[in-house]
Amino acid sequence: MSELEIDKIGLKVGLEIHQQLDTKKKLFCNCKSVENTEYTGKFTRKLRASKSELGKIDPAALFESSKSKTMVYYENQNSNCLVEKDEEPPHNLDIKAKEIVLLVSSALNSKIFSEIHVMRKTVIDGSNTSGFQRTMLVAQGGNIEVKGIKVGVQSICLEEDAAKLIKDENDYRFFSLDRLGVPLIEIALEPVSCNPKMVKEIALSLGRLLRVTKKVARGIGTIRQDVNVSIDSGGIVEIKGVQQLEQLEKIIEYEAKRQYGLKLISEKINSISRKDIDQKDDVFLITNLLQNCNSKIIKKSLENGDVIKAIKVEKFAGLFGFEPYSGIRLGKEIGQLVRFFGIGGVFHSDELPNYGIENNNIQNIRKYLELEEDDAFLIITGKNPALEHAINSIINRIKDAKNGPLAETRAATSNDETIFLRPRPGPSRMYPETDIPTIKVSKDELEVAKSNIPKSWDESILEIKNKYKINQQLSEQIFDSEYFDLFEKNCNNNKNSPNFIASVLCSTIVNLQRNGLDSSLLKHEEISNTFDLLNSDKISKESVEIIFEQIMSGKAVSASEAVKNASIRNMSEDELNEILDMIILNNSDKIQQDGIRSLTSLMGIAMKQVRGQTSGNLVNTLLLRKINKLLEK
Repeated sequence: MSELEIDKIGLKVGLEIHQQLDTKKKLFCNCKSVENTEYTGKFTRKLRASKSELGKIDPAALFESSKSKTMVYYENQNSNCLVEKDEEPPHNLDIKAKEIVLLVSSALNSKIFSEIHVMRKTVIDGSNTSGFQRTMLVAQGGNIEVKGIKVGVQSICLEEDAAKLIKDENDYRFFSLDRLGVPLIEIALEPVSCNPKMVKEIALSLGRLLRVTKKVARGIGTIRQDVNVSIDSGGIVEIKGVQQLEQLEKIIEYEAKRQYGLKLISEKINSISRKDIDQKDDVFLITNLLQNCNSKIIKKSLENGDVIKAIKVEKFAGLFGFEPYSGIRLGKEIGQLVRFFGIGGVFHSDELPNYGIENNNIQNIRKYLELEEDDAFLIITGKNPALEHAINSIINRIKDAKNGPLAETRAATSNDETIFLRPRPGPSRMYPETDIPTIKVSKDELEVAKSNIPKSWDESILEIKNKYKINQQLSEQIFDSEYFDLFEKNCNNNKNSPNFIASVLCSTIVNLQRNGLDSSLLKHEEISNTFDLLNSDKISKESVEIIFEQIMSGKAVSASEAVKNASIRNMSEDELNEILDMIILNNSDKIQQDGIRSLTSLMGIAMKQVRGQTSGNLVNTLLLRKINKLLEK
């Protein structure tokens, strides 16, 4: 198994950035985007694929419709109204959102259209209650320069964000309407032929251009990168939902390896003379053959009354399990495909015997299917009609395997891989919105947008350095973080130095994250409340990390609760002196022996006793003074 030479496979990558706009309201109503933990109501919907005005059904919509899911929506009057429920026509377009997208388009030197037409984009995965997303093309063309290279802009759109998926289980999908309708800007860049590291630089530069406007939302989930990846002679694969910039490079590397691996698999398939699978002749009912099977999955399927079928695949032995690169195999692709149909299990002959399916089971199946030595088979269990949909999908996927990597939509996973999501949408997906008239763009609006193009990222960083007297690295870190607005707010209302506040927001929170704690639990309001406690001398600087640790671990929901839980208080200097005197007394022999070097170990002892109750600098100063005094005696 050779290592992939990524620069020799014709890799092309196109970025799409989706960024929430900071308008304080939704795109077509006056509701605010408020994240709720409790909901005042819920309702259900069944969404189905329908023909477009040209009489065609979009393939992505048809795929989602075949899953027969029921959508459950949770609502709260704090963040949604009848518009989000699709029970009232959309209101007028939010003017501020329009101004921001014109500003960004101008900053990218894009050609802005004099008329904006609102379109409906068919989406029936449940993320929109209406079965479509409203989107509008605002500008085309332009470029962004990254490290001396000009990257072209394909299009700039203004659109609604989707509902937030809470969970997906069995035949139901659960969504919250908090986020539905929040204004998004979508910027699609021209595909580039470069290494994954450069793509990350492009995404970083585009994100920074958006942030210097100071008109976009900050925080986890407010910006998402979709990435289109292809190799020579392969289809374009769209990867959805890359939320972290650090993940982007690894996702592209994995997808390049997956696609080239599938190309090598296709070459191996094409080297064999064989006939395609026939739905009538090559699919067999084998429920009775596995009545005594020891597989837990098969047993559970039989208990549930599921049907078990086998698919005969001529001259395919070894091809399901063939791995040109680690983890890249056709069997894995098929396993990902059928999970969308709620299938209890799918096995292929290259991985058997295994999972409780033993040699005698395999021999019985091979005999019943009349297989030759070089033939393969798959076992699949489930209930109709989902089972039939899954079998059709498997047969089509095996037929298409000879063509190499397919054009499809995939999702980024937490372990930096990608997983099948649905087929690529077609042109029949878009149609005009009939409830909203054409939106005009005036010359005055264009002039205002051009005159307000913000400073460059470099100029913005220099301004931060000069204003807050912090170094280049910290200036970049705080500006790129989700906490920049919080940083500026607390610098203006806090007696602590900007350097300390930036370090807490950039380093302390990140270090706690690396230890497995959840930063999403730490709300901006509670960060400000913690700084307020510090500002009023109710806690010490060392207490800040303890409070954040309490909240990010779920032990407390507020700064005040964390203070109570951890028994945090500001110790008086007299109390501290008493504790330090006792430490000096108990360790006098060590001090006489090690001299001033004993300070390090005594600091550790002291901080264990007073952590979160006083300043470490004060402890150090007093200890050093007491050690010197003892040594002088």
